[in-house]
Amino acid sequence: DLQHISTRDPSKRGQLVDQIRHACINVGFFYGEFSSILLSVKNHGIPEETIQEALSATKRFFSLPLETKMKVDMRATPNFKGYNPLFSSNNDPNGAKDMHEGFEFGWEELNPKELDEKRANDGVMAGNNVWPRKDDAPHFREAVLTYYHEAVKLGKSLFPLFAQALNLPENFFDDKTKNSAALMRVLHYPPQTPNIDDKVLGIGAHTDWECFTLLYQQTDPPIQSLQVLNASKQWIDAPPIPGTLVVNLGDQFARWTNDIFKSTVHRAANRSGAERYSIPLFFGTDYDVRLEPIPSCVSPDRPPKYEVMTAGEYVKERLKATYGH
Repeated sequence: DLQHISTRDPSKRGQLVDQIRHACINVGFFYGEFSSILLSVKNHGIPEETIQEALSATKRFFSLPLETKMKVDMRATPNFKGYNPLFSSNNDPNGAKDMHEGFEFGWEELNPKELDEKRANDGVMAGNNVWPRKDDAPHFREAVLTYYHEAVKLGKSLFPLFAQALNLPENFFDDKTKNSAALMRVLHYPPQTPNIDDKVLGIGAHTDWECFTLLYQQTDPPIQSLQVLNASKQWIDAPPIPGTLVVNLGDQFARWTNDIFKSTVHRAANRSGAERYSIPLFFGTDYDVRLEPIPSCVSPDRPPKYEVMTAGEYVKERLKATYGH
């Protein structure tokens, strides 16, 4: 429960940090009601109206003809922003291609007065967002960007808690997240019909690439699709619960903490017979930050496990592997 996320009461803050530490070290997933497997995230502060407007705009965009959506094909951009059609990605190299379509974008002011040169020239991830024409998708950009900025605000408020969960100063991540390297995707999972191979999933088993993901799952109707792999190698259902967001840790935190924080393997398959929509925000560090292990997470018994690279290099590498270019 994040209602005390800004409290300075040591007792209340300490309880919240302890819950987050437990989830990050033992599971890597916050969701639902507190248990040995999953942990709660409610009272997140994002207005329900903002979420529903983004969801409605998402549904309208994906209902457009394919040729209209392909005008903003992400494979034509250098930074993988824009639309990806069904079966254009493969998150699990051991599985079939993913049965979902998506649209990806990053930081952009709602009413920009001028081009943000810092973000437009952001190293290996350089380039601006691409958007469908207003005549094709009225209010799509405004609706999803409004939700994006609310989710980024929430993401920034979580970093001090993650720092304290690592016994670090609460401002430890401040200078590493000045320009939020946050990518958002809106996703559509069509229902899988009986004639589709059981090996085909909406999105195959994978870990996310950034520090953590804030995920909205539609709840009207609620559709069970998301599953999380626990420490016993069992797939655990993560059904949508009204008023909550799913939070799972990603590879950047695993690299930074030398695997003390767990990057969680998860997957999704829509076998409900209905359309499913979700909106993940992948919240990472600034792209020029080197993912070097935090000194307190390294010891003779726990030597560094990963090659050091910048956050932008890592994300670009994973995008190329997923989309095949």
